[in-house]
Amino acid sequence: MRSHDVTTLILGAGAAGLMCAAHAGSGTLVIDHAKAPGEKIRISGGGRCNFTNLHAGPDNFLSQNPHFAKSALSRYTQWDFLDLVARHGIPWHEKTLGQLFCDRSARDIIGMLLSEMRPAELWLRTEIGEIGHDGSRFRVALTREGAPLTVTARNLVVATGGKSIPKMGATGIGYRIAEQFGHALTDTRPGLVPLTFDEARKAAFAALAGTSVPTRITCNGGSFDEAMLFTHRGLSGPAILQVSSYWREGDSLSVHLAPDTPLYEALRARRQTDGAKALTTVLADILPRALVAHLAAEWGLTGNLGDQSDKALRALEDSARDWRLTPTSSEGYRTAEVTLGGVATDKLSSRTMESQLRPGLYLIGEVVDVTGWLGGYNFQWAWSSGHAAGSAIAAGGS
Repeated sequence: MRSHDVTTLILGAGAAGLMCAAHAGSGTLVIDHAKAPGEKIRISGGGRCNFTNLHAGPDNFLSQNPHFAKSALSRYTQWDFLDLVARHGIPWHEKTLGQLFCDRSARDIIGMLLSEMRPAELWLRTEIGEIGHDGSRFRVALTREGAPLTVTARNLVVATGGKSIPKMGATGIGYRIAEQFGHALTDTRPGLVPLTFDEARKAAFAALAGTSVPTRITCNGGSFDEAMLFTHRGLSGPAILQVSSYWREGDSLSVHLAPDTPLYEALRARRQTDGAKALTTVLADILPRALVAHLAAEWGLTGNLGDQSDKALRALEDSARDWRLTPTSSEGYRTAEVTLGGVATDKLSSRTMESQLRPGLYLIGEVVDVTGWLGGYNFQWAWSSGHAAGSAIAAGGS
């Protein structure tokens, strides 16, 4: 069997792995089972890659140890990545809430990373077999384009991602590698994912499919002012994807409809001029008409606006401020943008991402129990954690 010796073997040619390779120094080999590097980068942001966020900071991440991400995020920030993008002449623009996208294509980011990682080697269509450590080096059995070989390496970087989007080859192999070397895992579940409902609620929502409404959605300490989208399966849209990372089975969502509109004052003022109009007609000037029809049936909204007392309008506002919805599940890893949870951080260096149990082993990116909000935060974690590991390796380890 052929053998190949390198200084650093990086498992995974995604965002974190490519960033690590760009900083790890000579003798680096990156492998991936895919046909092309950076596939999640390529499809992200509608093909334009929401590559970071202007507001990225530790408070935008979930982890059992909320302090773990601070070191890596502070030492390689969104501004550092923007400098890199600028050096490569990649045009970009800001959308909403600090979200930064490529003007042209996500392929610009992939090309930039491939350029930055030279002269590191990149092997694609390569499958991982058994992994061991002989006391001085890692030994990794691989199959490359059908041929078996063994790679030995002083450093092994696990950048294999999580379980999200299995159609792109996500397997969770990084968790198994971490466990092999003694690391514990936190519970994993789909994150940034649409939520689904029981058959009765799903049927009621069917007429609303495609309807979007501004909301403030709150659950378990997470609260997001963004759009909510009704679908044939349940609820999606930015606000739902965000709050899904805080939601657990059995929990209710508190939905505040049109949070920027003081509903009581607005309806009370309209009562003076449009009292002869149906309440639902006036309400449809504030909320989507299809949603108003649904709420009229659920909340018993009848009569003209002029017939509504102040008490009734207050009650309507209270209902709109705290519409309680209880999902039954999520759409799962099939559509989840990230995996929540992962390798526990208690035995990892927050400065270098190196294992405290097996020197030379590094875990970066989504495989670690650090999960960002929607909006470029998870890419920033990939850049920051990849930079932390790569820089530590180039400096000779921790």
